[in-house]
Amino acid sequence: MQNAKTSGRKTHRPFVLASVMLAMFMGAIEATIVSTAMPAIVGDLGGFSLYSWVFSAYLLMNAVTVLIYGKLSDLFGRKPILSIGIIIFLIGSILCGFAESMTSLIIFRLIQGFGAGAVMPIATTIVGDIYSKEERAKIQGYLSSVWGISAVMGPAIGGLLVEFVSWRYVFWVNIPLGILAIAGLWFFLHENIEKKKHQIDYPGAILLTFSITALMVVLVEGGTNWAWLSFQAIGLLTVSLACFILFILQENKAAEPMMPLSIWKNRPIFIANMASLTTGVMLIGISSFLPAFVQGVMERSPIVAGFALTSMSIGWPIASAAAGKLLLKIGFRKTSVLGGFFLIGGSILFVTLTPEAGPLWAAAGSFFVGAGMGLTSTSFIVSIQTAVSWQQRGIATASNMFMRNLGNTIGAALLGGILNSRLIDYIQSSGNQELNDSSLDAANVLLNEEQRNALLPDVKSILQDGLTLSLHSVYMVVLLFAIISFAFILALPKKDLS
Repeated sequence: MQNAKTSGRKTHRPFVLASVMLAMFMGAIEATIVSTAMPAIVGDLGGFSLYSWVFSAYLLMNAVTVLIYGKLSDLFGRKPILSIGIIIFLIGSILCGFAESMTSLIIFRLIQGFGAGAVMPIATTIVGDIYSKEERAKIQGYLSSVWGISAVMGPAIGGLLVEFVSWRYVFWVNIPLGILAIAGLWFFLHENIEKKKHQIDYPGAILLTFSITALMVVLVEGGTNWAWLSFQAIGLLTVSLACFILFILQENKAAEPMMPLSIWKNRPIFIANMASLTTGVMLIGISSFLPAFVQGVMERSPIVAGFALTSMSIGWPIASAAAGKLLLKIGFRKTSVLGGFFLIGGSILFVTLTPEAGPLWAAAGSFFVGAGMGLTSTSFIVSIQTAVSWQQRGIATASNMFMRNLGNTIGAALLGGILNSRLIDYIQSSGNQELNDSSLDAANVLLNEEQRNALLPDVKSILQDGLTLSLHSVYMVVLLFAIISFAFILALPKKDLS
């Protein structure tokens, strides 16, 4: 067991694990619980045009800070940095609950996301510190179960709070969870951090922040509010690239670099990170567009659409728990390859999805992709944490989570663009002048049962056929990314890490 960095006082592992899972649950439930409350929030605050930025602001700051927190935890210990992250997250949560306009809510969500960047990577790293390689595989399954539980509980809790109390409690419910998590860490996790003056790589942190922020803003706004070749998009992409080049130069000369480039030369880490980038694209493609298909084309209720997607959150923790046993029996590579087969199988189910197939077919595809994610993500995290020492485990773990976040953002932009362009082409080729004038906005009508039933039969048929064709194109790209991910997995070393 890697206990070189624990102090003479005994770390109570079950209590630390409970605290870590509590912190992770707080971060994981945030996405689903806020999604459920958003109609009520917009109804109260107005500002529908800023709807997507409530989510984008949180994800943007989360992605920007995740690498920096990972490095700081390597320098100063997991406990203080995770505690600071949770405190910032709670401050943001309190402020979100007091928001009086959509603009102020977005600013407070930035603060919330700034703190959230610490939670997932450091919580996962703590498990890597206090458990041996053999134990780690099983415990990662427990951590993955947090996502499954939050996916089921988030909408239920959010709906109850909105209906019986106020949408503001959707944010305030985090406060007791965060306080309990911090208390558990300080009472039960004991680290022995070497006392020395660190040379913090401030230029590296600033350049990395500017580079990622500029890239993320382009990916969020590009193709929707900005044209891809607009002055804003090209300008920010240029800033992102320039800052990234300067960042690489800075890291090569820094005494304690923010992102040690040496970890990217480690083959298991490089391959795991590239595969996580591709699976991040897949995840957003399925979770973003599947409910629209089930509701708009299959004409099923939001509850049925939610079930079709939630089956992914059931497959993920089940497969993660199985991965814990498989890692010890057949090794990292074979477990990852099995996960790759599940990803491809699930993607094929989506490519062959038709309106007649029904929501069970969609749910089966979600389950298979969830199982593939559970097997691969657990294998990747355990192999990464085995490949590096304590001093680099935080940044190595964070790099993997960052790549999946980046994949999510790239996927949202890429697949959203494909969906929009294919749908516009189909509507325009239909020759229906009424639809030509309304373009993409017409597709929104399909998601409202009353408005959908009020459509003329030929108009409804054109919209549903167009959405089906467009989503087929999206899922073809998802399948392509599943194949690319499988190719990366096959490149993992055949000999397991000692």
